[in-house]
Amino acid sequence: MKKIRFKLYTPLAAIALIAGTLGMSSCTKNFEKYNTDNTGLSEEDLKADFNFIGGFFPQIQSSIYFNFGNTTADFQLQQNLNADAYSGYLTAPHDFQSNQNNMSYKMIDGWNNSTFNLAYNNVMAPIYEIKRRGAQTIAPDFWAIALILKVEAMHRVTDVYGPIPYSSFGSGGTTSAYDPQSLVYDRFFKELDTANTTLTNFVKANPSLTPFAKFDMIYGGDYKQWIKFANSLRLRLAIRIAKRDGARAKVEGEKALADAGGLLEINKDNVKVSGFGLRHPLFTIVTAWSDCSMGAAMESFLVGYKDPRISKYFDHATAYAGKYKGIRIGSYITPKPDYTGYSIPAVNETKTFTNNTPIQLMVAAEVYFLRAEAALRGWAKPGGSAQELYEKGVSVSMGQWDADAVAISNYLADNTSKPIDYVDPRNAVNNAKATTSITIKWNEAGGFEEKLERIITQKWIAGFPEGQEAWSEFRRTGYPKLFTVVNNNSGGAVNTDIQIRRLPFPNTEYTSNKAEVEKAIQMLDDKKDSPGSRLWWDKP
Repeated sequence: MKKIRFKLYTPLAAIALIAGTLGMSSCTKNFEKYNTDNTGLSEEDLKADFNFIGGFFPQIQSSIYFNFGNTTADFQLQQNLNADAYSGYLTAPHDFQSNQNNMSYKMIDGWNNSTFNLAYNNVMAPIYEIKRRGAQTIAPDFWAIALILKVEAMHRVTDVYGPIPYSSFGSGGTTSAYDPQSLVYDRFFKELDTANTTLTNFVKANPSLTPFAKFDMIYGGDYKQWIKFANSLRLRLAIRIAKRDGARAKVEGEKALADAGGLLEINKDNVKVSGFGLRHPLFTIVTAWSDCSMGAAMESFLVGYKDPRISKYFDHATAYAGKYKGIRIGSYITPKPDYTGYSIPAVNETKTFTNNTPIQLMVAAEVYFLRAEAALRGWAKPGGSAQELYEKGVSVSMGQWDADAVAISNYLADNTSKPIDYVDPRNAVNNAKATTSITIKWNEAGGFEEKLERIITQKWIAGFPEGQEAWSEFRRTGYPKLFTVVNNNSGGAVNTDIQIRRLPFPNTEYTSNKAEVEKAIQMLDDKKDSPGSRLWWDKP
């Protein structure tokens, strides 16, 4: 890891807030540039109204999914050409590197850096600077928000690579030691404890105050909503480790379920980032670059289930009138425009994705599915039976996309519709039989795995377009059952049937932090920096 140097820096986002403007494009995204203050304002000048701390938060919030500088090419490498494809949501109608790329498991070193570097430069570095400026004592409520955002951002990073630098970040020197993923998760839970306690006490003492409001791109400064997010995030992480450490998962999950601050329950609670000039990256990737299409798995499930959300998620294929048509991951893609007539994220028909569409990090529907799985696992106080919570999750997701009560009722009662076979009209080599016969209607007589598959399949549908979380859940559970890659160019590193499990560590770490990254490799179960290596929580 690059040497971390923190000197007094006046974040331009804070200056923009003081001046009353909301543009954010001028704020640096590189933490090594924190010593380039040309404004003439001192740290003391910015202490009014917490600007000297709060000014960093727009950068942090908008760099979890996408990045602060609105450079879509970075996001394309951060998530769109890996997790979005590995989750079955999306794939690219583009023959990048003559089809020798991450989507066919031929890992391109330069493609594996952005997920790591953007998080450290744009999230961890400003949070470290907030800490350096004394937020823990001067503005503990701001620090609590920073911890929630830190966990939200960095669990995505550890869930891509496994071990990561975490506890040692900012300790100085030219290297940063990696923590095993079990320790990273342990710190996540402790940081959420601190955040929850701090915000709960603040709200009790100051019920009408919203000092974070002008920096808040998610909840407008409402700390009660942030507590719900923190609890929901704890439940997500608890479920994530359930197969590896069931006892700890139960403790943490039940803590989230029992907390008086509650969980995300309605769509107004959804965690969506917007404002400060933030743009949705899929709009550019689809409309300007024609680099993003529906994944074959989405076609199989949504068309097979006659799912009313499909028109909110995707446009009809222009090459096949009246049909939704996806592309199977790892297909041999011929040069543009051959595959650009397939379905794309909904930018034209229902216009779900525009430049100004808020960026979705977590939705209430996901939390109901988490609670359904908690009930299935026998955890205390999930708030209903697995069936009740499963059906509530479907209903809340449908409501998010404007489905009416009749459509929701009919969908939940459907015990015949199944995912369809995939047929590629351009190349029959890519055709595949449906991966599962799982239906929608709950079957109480079914076993644990049938019930879990039903829960995770609907959770997967409800989570679109957030492919990072969907890929993590697929690796954890094996659900939904996704089409395998057509062409596996990993040279044996990835088992086609098991599918890809992680990204290799960035090549930048091998050049700047070689000794520590080599220690990190020994923390992986198979002690290989391989895309086929399982993470700590990814227990077979």
